[in-house]
Amino acid sequence: MRNNLFSPSQPINHSVSERVSLSASTRLEKLFRNKRKGSVTVEAAATVPLFFLAVVTLLYLLEMMAVHTAVRSSLQYAGKQTAKDTCITQMLMPSKVERDVVYAIGETRMERSIIAGGSSGMDCSASRMSVRTGIGTLNAEYQVKIPVPLFGIRPVKCRETMKIKAWSGYEKEGLSDMGNDTVYVTENGLVYHKDYHCSYLDLSIRMTHMGTVSDLRNESGGRYYPCEHCMKGNAGTIYITNFGDRYHSSLSCSGLKRTIYAIPVSEAAGKGACSKCGR
Repeated sequence: MRNNLFSPSQPINHSVSERVSLSASTRLEKLFRNKRKGSVTVEAAATVPLFFLAVVTLLYLLEMMAVHTAVRSSLQYAGKQTAKDTCITQMLMPSKVERDVVYAIGETRMERSIIAGGSSGMDCSASRMSVRTGIGTLNAEYQVKIPVPLFGIRPVKCRETMKIKAWSGYEKEGLSDMGNDTVYVTENGLVYHKDYHCSYLDLSIRMTHMGTVSDLRNESGGRYYPCEHCMKGNAGTIYITNFGDRYHSSLSCSGLKRTIYAIPVSEAAGKGACSKCGR
């Protein structure tokens, strides 16, 4: 009789214990699942800001390169204007150099750029020219703002320097024969030039994009090929001249520079006459 009374209670206790164990395992699974979700959320929260910081840094470096190129090109324009003006005034005015630089870049563009102070942030007060030799140095100083002001970092100071020569020309002393006529030669050139402003001597440098160089032609109708000195890889921005047949990745490349010497034609023995100005 006792066995019949207590025997039904045994399976009942067993089912209750199974429910308790199932409930506990379900809670543990939910707890581990929530922990995994939380760890993924923390990793995403740490990775996304670092990604955006890397993108901002890359864009900032590209903008710095664009500003550097623009200031360099504008200083070349200011140098030509100064060399022309000093023929009359016999002096260099830094304020005029600053105005020419701002004009070449564009006042509106400078106000929207990362140059601290915009158009008023360009300082050319250190520009000088020798009255005796006519050789001058143009100096453009400016500061570049940091896009995200962290840890009190100050603007980065930048400076561009360029040498110029006043267009003072030369004087002929009386009448001279052909052997004393002055001609112009370059350091490694094979011909001499009678005109100092010959297009082969006075390079007209243009800036363009690498993707368009295959469609461009020089004044002679020829294609442009990579420079052997400065084109070591792919470049986004390149520089070409109207009469050259090479494109360059740097304005400081020797292929974009001309060291010109004025000599008597009698000393140009072995050199041929330029096909454009030597006839």
